[in-house]
Parts: sequence; C-alpha cells; structure tokens
Amino acid sequence: MENGWFLIVLRVPFKSVEDSLPFSTVPLGLIFKEDIFVSICFYQTEMIPDFINYINRKRLTVLNNFDLVLKLLLSSSVWFLKYLKQINHRIKLAENKLEKSIKNEELQTLFQIEKCMVFFTTSLKGNDILIHKIKNIKEHRGTFDIELVEDVEIELRQAQETTNIYSDILSGMMDAYASVISNNLNVIMKRLTSISIILMIPTLIASLYGMNVPNALQQNPWGFYLVLTISFFFSVLAVLVFRFKRWF
Repeated sequence: MENGWFLIVLRVPFKSVEDSLPFSTVPLGLIFKEDIFVSICFYQTEMIPDFINYINRKRLTVLNNFDLVLKLLLSSSVWFLKYLKQINHRIKLAENKLEKSIKNEELQTLFQIEKCMVFFTTSLKGNDILIHKIKNIKEHRGTFDIELVEDVEIELRQAQETTNIYSDILSGMMDAYASVISNNLNVIMKRLTSISIILMIPTLIASLYGMNVPNALQQNPWGFYLVLTISFFFSVLAVLVFRFKRWF
C-alpha cells in the first residue's frame, strides 16, 4: 500500500506446453486505486479468460476492488484443483507404464510431476498468507463479503490438502517403482544368465566330441545324432531344474 494504491501479487496455476514441466505457477500482479484496476501477467493463462466468461455468464456483481481480488483468489484455487485432477491422471498413466518398465523414462515423468507439486505447494502457501493479510487490512475490513472470504479459505485449504496428499502418494510411489525397475532388471538378468547356462551345455558337449582326439563315436555312423540327443537331453534337464527352482 502506498499513496492509496494497492499492489497485490498472487500465484495462479499455469499449464505449460513444455514436456519438462507440464504444470507450473506464475505471478499475477494486481494494481488498483478507487475506480482503476490493472492486472499484469507475463503468461497467457487459462484462468483469466475463464474468469471473465464466468463473471459475464453468471452476471455477478463486483462490489469493489477487494471483492474482485477475492473472486480472483477463489478462481485460482478452483483452477489449482482442476490441474491437480489432470496431474493425477498423468500419475495413473505413468503408473501403468512403470509396472513392466526397466527404463527411466517413466520415472522421469514422475520426477517432473513431483516438481510441479512443489510449485503448487509453495504457491498455495503464498496465497494463503495473502488472504490472511488482506483480511487484516483495518480500513477495508468492513467491506469484505464474509461468505466470499470463507469460500476462498475453504477452496485454498482444499487445494493445499489435495496437493499434499498427491505429493505424499507420489513420493511413496517413486520410491516403490524405483525398486520395481531394479527388480525387473534383476529378473531379466537372471533369465539371460539361465539361457546362457542352458546354451552352454550343448556347446560344451559339442566341443568335447569335436576335438581331434580319438573317442568312442568317431567311427559310429550314428555318432552325430547321439551327440545331438545327449545335448538335447541335458539342455531339457537344465530347463526342468531351473523351472523347478523358479530361476527361469
């Protein structure tokens, strides 16, 4: 507040086109005095056009500048909740892909979403502090719509609680799926090792009977087929042992 002018900066949610950070928050500056009201935002958000359309469609009356500020705060809280639903949908998609994944791409998606949740949490705390500061302005305390203030506080609290819940779920999910990816990789390595051992058995037998030294089958016309049968028998036996031990 200075010379009758008020400057208020609130954080509003923003949906980005960048894949590295799909959701973020941006500052919305509000400058007003008497019948002059100016809003400044560096980014084009979905919230402002929707807010204007909602005011016109419902034919709501703006009583004063602070009434408009409170309505903007309420609208920002609603949009936080809308984007949180979209974030939850992205979490479910990443969760489905992670169940059979051994790569880090899906885990990186959860890291990006977690970064979005940090921005949401910080911005909602800032807006919560802002609403308490506005309520404590003595000169305008009697002009506030009590029901509107309560609605803003309820929506802010709900957005904060929802963000905290999603953030906790996301943190636990990332720890769990990091272990899942490691376990999937271990399973694949175990299968590859089992296949290598099974393939090593016929290779060993063929190497022994292929040496340039006398053996019992060098003059036998069925020697090749006997070696092939022995190799196949021991390979099948190895497969059965691995299946019995649940190594394969």
